[in-house]
Amino acid sequence: MIDRVRRNGSALVLAAALARTGLTALRALSPGGRERWERQNHAGRTVDLYAGPACAAAAAAGTARVRPAVGLAVLAAGACGAYDDVAGAGDDRRGFRAHLAALRDGEVTSGTVKLFGISAAGLAVGAALKERPLDRVLAGVVVAAHFVNLVDVRPGRAAAAVLALGAPGLLRAGPGAETAAVAMGAAAAVLPDDLAERTMLGDTGAHALGAALGAAVVAGNGRTGLAAHAVALVAAAALGERVSEAARRSLG
Repeated sequence: MIDRVRRNGSALVLAAALARTGLTALRALSPGGRERWERQNHAGRTVDLYAGPACAAAAAAGTARVRPAVGLAVLAAGACGAYDDVAGAGDDRRGFRAHLAALRDGEVTSGTVKLFGISAAGLAVGAALKERPLDRVLAGVVVAAHFVNLVDVRPGRAAAAVLALGAPGLLRAGPGAETAAVAMGAAAAVLPDDLAERTMLGDTGAHALGAALGAAVVAGNGRTGLAAHAVALVAAAALGERVSEAARRSLG
């Protein structure tokens, strides 16, 4: 028990330190110019996007210590989110239905690239952590159809969701708990700046942290648990606009 708490605590603290260091370094360096990193949030305030790559790098490094394949998948999910942050900055289409509709019309949107890229990352996690084909597919769904990006509509919502969703995973033994601790540490490090509307996770951070949480679920559950999580997450994705609207209204 003591060893488990120590490992989880170390994973959380390391991820938090990496994310905080990354956020501070990116603010100081502003690669490519500060304007490239600035966006208008829902209230019209100018915020930066540094929290996203800082969290993605911290989550990838932390999960790679637990299982290298998971670290690569988390990094890939963050990269897909980063592509959407840049290429899809002016695209107001939301939800996988809108992007799949565009694909049927022959348009490959940044959201479509993100959808298929993160799905591939999820299947890679399934292949690394599970042996049977059905379990691998369920794992892919759990990692790809995560909840975090749906609630990333107001300051602090996504990071707070990571803390709330990851906390139960700490009660388990094994790599799933450490992976959850990594996601929580990275989210906690940027939450104060996110709530203060100085920064935002963007798709980069939301998808990286969501993938890490999904990997924690995969590592800590058998087929029944995976199936239950997959059904719940697919339902949430199908009701994406309603979930996002509920997140907008929460906490005022």
